[in-house]
Amino acid sequence: MKKIVMALLMAAMVISLTACGGNAGQNGNSLSDTLDREQSPASAEESASVQPETNGTFESSEDAAVTGTDGTEAADSQDVPEEEGNKVLVAYFSATGTTKGVAEIIAENMGADMYEIIPLEPYTDADLNWHDDKSRSTIEMNDSSSRPEIDGAVEDMEQYDIVFIGYPIWWGEAPRIVSTFMESYSFEGKTVIPFCTSSSSGLGSSGRNLEELTDGALWLEGRRFGGGASEADVQAWIEGLDL
Repeated sequence: MKKIVMALLMAAMVISLTACGGNAGQNGNSLSDTLDREQSPASAEESASVQPETNGTFESSEDAAVTGTDGTEAADSQDVPEEEGNKVLVAYFSATGTTKGVAEIIAENMGADMYEIIPLEPYTDADLNWHDDKSRSTIEMNDSSSRPEIDGAVEDMEQYDIVFIGYPIWWGEAPRIVSTFMESYSFEGKTVIPFCTSSSSGLGSSGRNLEELTDGALWLEGRRFGGGASEADVQAWIEGLDL
């Protein structure tokens, strides 16, 4: 009888220990699952706030590539070529050097190239004697169709956007050799500005008459300068053109 009682007690103890072990395992699994569920969102938020490494360097917004709305990388602003300014030419005929002085001031202020209209047959003092009805200049100016030849030519006239054309006033007009120059090139699409020098006569119709020798050009109002024109006067005129 005593052995039976002992066997029953031993069986009861085994059953009790087995039940406790099962409960402990279930409680452990439940705690572990709870911690995972609470920590996972926090870990995800922390990961999102941490920026990826960029080879140990910090990339500022100025250094970063600009991305367009279509997701493509826009060109760096430094790679975009700046718009080039207008190319300017100052062409002039100067028999005594007066017009040349004004042309040099214009070229310096405009950063322009210069071209001197040189006659193939140079003018002598006798040629320029306007008191002589038989002088070369008088004969040329009395003939509207006269076109004295020019020695040389402008290299690549097409490259110029703005052309200043300067000359002395002869008998109220531009010398005929200037007409030769105007008819030698295409001025289509260019801006042309006449200027002249004289002791008393104004620009008159000389600019309009030269304009008639060109097609498709934009002619601006010209200016007459006296022999003693100052650099300040020429500069003020250039600034007023608003080129």
